[in-house]
Amino acid sequence: MLTRCAWAAASNPLYLAYHDEEWGVPLHDDRGLFEMLILEGMQAGLSWSTILNKRTNFRLAFAGFHAAKIAAYDVDDVAALLANPGIVRNRLKIAAAINNAQAFLALQAEFGSFDAYIWQFVGGQPVRNAWQALRDLPAHTPISDAMSKDLRRRGFKFVGSTICYAFMQATGMVNDHVVSCFRYDQV
Repeated sequence: MLTRCAWAAASNPLYLAYHDEEWGVPLHDDRGLFEMLILEGMQAGLSWSTILNKRTNFRLAFAGFHAAKIAAYDVDDVAALLANPGIVRNRLKIAAAINNAQAFLALQAEFGSFDAYIWQFVGGQPVRNAWQALRDLPAHTPISDAMSKDLRRRGFKFVGSTICYAFMQATGMVNDHVVSCFRYDQV
């Protein structure tokens, strides 16, 4: 029997697969990073299982998370997204995703890649924490505070410090698997 982080003990197979295969694994692909940034913003106020259950629909509705395509969405595209029951139909979050695609493209142009920009916050290497229990994990850190502040300065929306920290966890910028979890030493 494998020991997992307590949050992954759910019976949802998507949750288990996400924990076992994706969460905390260092991600350096710009499209994947953009997807996680948008999904973390969409998750605000909702459960992560809601987002995981809708992830395939999000990928279809948001052009496979091609930032250039999303950046060009117009009022008709927004209307279609708001009518799509397969995604989170929140006007502010949809507008933020389009806005963030435009800001994302600007960062890529400035830094050569979003990866080069975002990983600078952790010096290019994952922060390896050593939490004993789920209750030890912070909701945000000085690093996520700085990331949030800089993203907002660059025009991003739905990138508060808590969202940024969840993004850092998801993309492996921090290893927040508890030390007893089988994935702790693997990532």
